[in-house]
Amino acid sequence: MKKMVFVVEDEADIAGLIKFNLESAGYSVKRFDRSEPALLHAMTSPPSLFLLDIMLPGEDGLELCKRIRNTEALSRIPIIFVSAKIAEEDRLLGFDIGADDYVTKPFSPRELVARVEAVLRRSEDVTGVNVIRFGRVEMDCAAMILRVDEQEIPTTTLEFRLLEYLVRSPGLVFSRDRLLEAVWGNTKFVSRRSVDVYVSKLREKIESDPNNPEYLLTVRGAGYKMMLPRGNSLSVSIA
Repeated sequence: MKKMVFVVEDEADIAGLIKFNLESAGYSVKRFDRSEPALLHAMTSPPSLFLLDIMLPGEDGLELCKRIRNTEALSRIPIIFVSAKIAEEDRLLGFDIGADDYVTKPFSPRELVARVEAVLRRSEDVTGVNVIRFGRVEMDCAAMILRVDEQEIPTTTLEFRLLEYLVRSPGLVFSRDRLLEAVWGNTKFVSRRSVDVYVSKLREKIESDPNNPEYLLTVRGAGYKMMLPRGNSLSVSIA
């Protein structure tokens, strides 16, 4: 079955170009020119990926991204912004609210298709069916579900991948560049600051006190490492 991509873009020429190239690459595409119809349709027929413009009539793409991430049934679906906003602050804001990639206009259609394929590969790249437990935290890596104190905590694909990458090597220090390479891959327009943003978001989700973390620690001048609570060990089991 073909993977479905929702393209939310109000400029007909750009939407047509995206649709043509994605369909030529084997995807199914539905195009929307406003946020609300796209979200309502996704609730009944979720896509494999969203491509969002930012400057839309009515609710903009940033607000739509937030609503997707705050909707449990849609929260793990990858999102790529395709926008004429090229400033670093705009890109960082996009990643901060949960985007998986950010493509600036004008863009190469071939590169856009490659970025879609890369994001979808990352979202599907799970390692076995392991359930990882440490302290108050449980990670179901097959289902990409994070639980803290037995309560399910919504995460984006990138958040989960970053946490899993760190957890699988407790005590090792990873530089921001290494984390960018391992988790974001060849995604452009992602800076070291993006790692800091995602670490901060993860601390909000797994730490009792995000300002004084016990698991996800900063190593000044080097990067980040995952530390297990004293007297605790990593438990990995087969679901």
